[in-house]
Amino acid sequence: MSSEFNFFQHWYPVSPIEDIDPQIPTPVMILGLRLVIWKPKSSDTYRVFLDQCPHRLAPLSEGRVDDKTGNLMCSYHGWQFDAEGVCTHIPQAENPEVVVKNRDNFCVQALPVRQVNDLLWVWPDIHSPELAEKTPLPLSPQIDASQGFVWSSFVRDLAYDWQTLVENVADPSHVPFAHHGVQGNRDKAAPIPLEILQSTPELIEAFMNRGMKSTITFEPPCRLEYGMSFGNEGKRLGLITYCIPVSPGKSRIVAQFSRNFAKGLYRLIPRWWDHLYNRNPILDGDMVLLLQQEQILQQKQSTQSWKTAYQMPTSADRLVIEFRRWFDKYCQGRLPWQELGINVVDDSTINYDRSLVLDRYKQHTQHCSSCRNALKNLKRSQFFLMAYFATAVAVTAILPDSLRLNLGLPLATSGLFSLTVYAWLKFKLIPQFYFVDYIHAKR
Repeated sequence: MSSEFNFFQHWYPVSPIEDIDPQIPTPVMILGLRLVIWKPKSSDTYRVFLDQCPHRLAPLSEGRVDDKTGNLMCSYHGWQFDAEGVCTHIPQAENPEVVVKNRDNFCVQALPVRQVNDLLWVWPDIHSPELAEKTPLPLSPQIDASQGFVWSSFVRDLAYDWQTLVENVADPSHVPFAHHGVQGNRDKAAPIPLEILQSTPELIEAFMNRGMKSTITFEPPCRLEYGMSFGNEGKRLGLITYCIPVSPGKSRIVAQFSRNFAKGLYRLIPRWWDHLYNRNPILDGDMVLLLQQEQILQQKQSTQSWKTAYQMPTSADRLVIEFRRWFDKYCQGRLPWQELGINVVDDSTINYDRSLVLDRYKQHTQHCSSCRNALKNLKRSQFFLMAYFATAVAVTAILPDSLRLNLGLPLATSGLFSLTVYAWLKFKLIPQFYFVDYIHAKR
């Protein structure tokens, strides 16, 4: 590997496959590139194109999959493109041969894709498909059904930078405090003996020997994985995260949670419920801390290095230090925004609007099929619960006195129960899909 790390010539997972709607084009951004995910009707594999029509640069993510041809149609002027990005139809063309003669000029740029381990992977460099073919995906050995593992997935857009995300996930010592009551307990916090096993341009590996023995692996630029083992029966837990650079100050996390024991838990607990009460609160707790940490560090770095801006005296910080050294040495401490003509604005203003910073709907719910569908079904249930309550009250009111006690009382009781459930959905459960403030002082 050269001293200059090429972020574009690597595989990135953009989404769990189960969260992509095969019926409509889906926009996504990675490394500042606006992309569109879509699925041809004649294919089992998704395609990823640059999200711009060659005609007048309209976003193809606002298009549709044509019912007759199965191709991707631009909604601006109706140009159509097949699974390889070739233009197949221009409605305005007086001579249809113009499409064939100008095939190279009229095509959409298609990116290499893979569908592996329940994730959709993309190679952002359109100029090196041969290298993409030869480059292995950064797969986790803990996502392997043949080895007895089961797993679930999660995706969320984050309001802070890729380097902040990597630094955060590489830091196990924050868990008892930042996630107290969710995943940790501040009263049980203890020193973490962290040892760096190896550090190369291609891999950083650390070992943590406290509680569950854990190996932490960072395979640049995106795979950051915890492998945890305990007991003498080969029980293993895995936290596999993929840290995706989206744009300056924005990132996306695609995570998989694996285990090779107690496999029935994944079937007992709905995926959307796990997201509401476990996965999202963890990221909420980090978000309010990291956004301000990142902006303060940016201010300090105008006059000093992270080495003096941070005070990291314990072994628990070793992996963060090793990542920062790697980022300085091979990336010159920056992401490749200038290569795309993206200006990084030095904005020292901290966003204190927590409803935006912790916007679960825009950051997660709209991207997650389980949460989208659960939210839709819960809203539908609200309608039926209120209709039942109104019906129960109306029927009870018109019952004759002789039936009001034996029939009206149970009917009114069930109506009140439906109203209680309605109120719980409206004021307690459904807001969890949109916004929940995270106040550390009250936890």
